[in-house]
Amino acid sequence: MKINHLTSAEENLMKLFWDLNSFYLKDVMEKHTEPKPHQNTVSTYLKILVEKGYLSTEKVGRIFRYSVIFPFDDYKKFLLKDLAHNFFNNSGKEILEFLFKENLVSQNDLKEYLDLEINIKPVKVKAPTLEFAEEILNPKKDKKGKKKKKKKKD
Repeated sequence: MKINHLTSAEENLMKLFWDLNSFYLKDVMEKHTEPKPHQNTVSTYLKILVEKGYLSTEKVGRIFRYSVIFPFDDYKKFLLKDLAHNFFNNSGKEILEFLFKENLVSQNDLKEYLDLEINIKPVKVKAPTLEFAEEILNPKKDKKGKKKKKKKKD
């Protein structure tokens, strides 16, 4: 699916739509901050955002209910990949260098992030085999019913 860029006006409206998730035109008009755009303007943007694949519509009686179909996290990912491609030679290293240089990320931010990542990653532990569990629960016994002793090495 080809993702279309949003204009700044479309992006501002989408921020509200991502919060609402599913809504009617009247909901947008109620929730929009001052100065509120004209209803016809919002209606035009809704049609454009449906065409661009960010919203879907469902007719409910005589009005349309809109639903977000392109998640905010996917949009952020799209923008970051586009930025990396167009300005940073697809290099995460170049992006990080720029963020540090511009003081948008500090070394403490990075350290906190890495500590968090290290602490929340699941630890992979090999599950015991059935044979191992059986041996623990029922140690091997010799013919007389006594536990076998481990042979000592010289």
